[in-house]
Amino acid sequence: MSPTLLRDVAIIGGGLVGSSAALALRRMGFSVVLLDKGFCGAQASGVNYGGVRRQGRPPEQIALSQRAHAIWPRLNEIIGIDGEFVRSGHLKLARTEVEMASLEAYAARVAELGLDLELIGSNQLRERFPWIAGNVTGASLCPGDGHANPRLVSAAFAHAARLAGADVLEHTPVSHVEKAPDGFYLSAGSATQIKAQFVINSAGAWAGPFAEAFGEPVPLNRIYPSMIVTEPLNVFMDVNIGAEGGGIYARQVERGNCIVGGMRGEPLAASDFSRPTGSGAVTIMNRAAALFPPLRHAYAIRFWSGTEGEMADRNPVIGFSRTTPNLIHAFGFSGAGFQIAPGVGEVLAELVRDGESRTPIQAFAIDRFARTAQSSRAGSVPEPIKRETAQ
Repeated sequence: MSPTLLRDVAIIGGGLVGSSAALALRRMGFSVVLLDKGFCGAQASGVNYGGVRRQGRPPEQIALSQRAHAIWPRLNEIIGIDGEFVRSGHLKLARTEVEMASLEAYAARVAELGLDLELIGSNQLRERFPWIAGNVTGASLCPGDGHANPRLVSAAFAHAARLAGADVLEHTPVSHVEKAPDGFYLSAGSATQIKAQFVINSAGAWAGPFAEAFGEPVPLNRIYPSMIVTEPLNVFMDVNIGAEGGGIYARQVERGNCIVGGMRGEPLAASDFSRPTGSGAVTIMNRAAALFPPLRHAYAIRFWSGTEGEMADRNPVIGFSRTTPNLIHAFGFSGAGFQIAPGVGEVLAELVRDGESRTPIQAFAIDRFARTAQSSRAGSVPEPIKRETAQ
């Protein structure tokens, strides 16, 4: 029988959130084991669209998004590669007057939060972005946003954590976690036993059962965002594109390939995995061709889909357990976790070290759904159990 691995922190889930937390914790001097049931960064963190945007996020996410915004230009320093990060700007299109009014209302709501949004009317849009066609009423530009390659970034954070001294155990699914007076005990893989003072549940779409095991069920569903990449084309798209109301997003990389999304795939029989649908792929490409004429005769060379966890209110769960000292949750990013993940990793490390974070995360408490149900029955909710004194 293998000896029990003794670590300060055990992290369940090796996506970008878990990997960046592992790296941040190692730089603070904590011993860390990072566990993933497959390859680190192979699920939602590595197969998403790659948008690095603050624009369009709920106001309660902006402080966290701004923290991550400061990390992205420093990727070379932090993980040894730039991850193909480009600060291209993010242009959000409005296709109707109602959508334009929504962009205007959002810009007013976040005006003091540092996004520096620029509202653009239809005439100016045609002048500045002549490659955009169709009935577009206007747009909102966030010039500091951009895009990156998730396949590179997610794996690089896990690699950097390993180089920093974290134990990174891939193909090691966690089968059991329990709390004892002297810490957490985890069973993983075929024979791995771990004792840790803290556990971080960053298991993405698979995080629900771990939360429920500690009496904290949440409305976490699975979604399957689907993407397409085209053959290399002459570079024409110089911003990351989104649309108010959804339905289409697109970006072009330096090699000329365009990544386009806006539909969802369908789960396979083993619902850990999914695949794009033919009808979805055709719909996305038709939408893209209508908006971007250079794509009208482009070949689509690859299609893919990934598995992501979505919360009912589309805000993630981040913070201490309400039931169990030293248990921290970070999951449910609802298809928008790529940009904020490096900031979340720093926040999680602060929670372990300090018991709190300098970035406000109260809106992401795991008990917010229970509070909603309880408020109708009256009675106050007790303060959360946070952390024990490290032994």
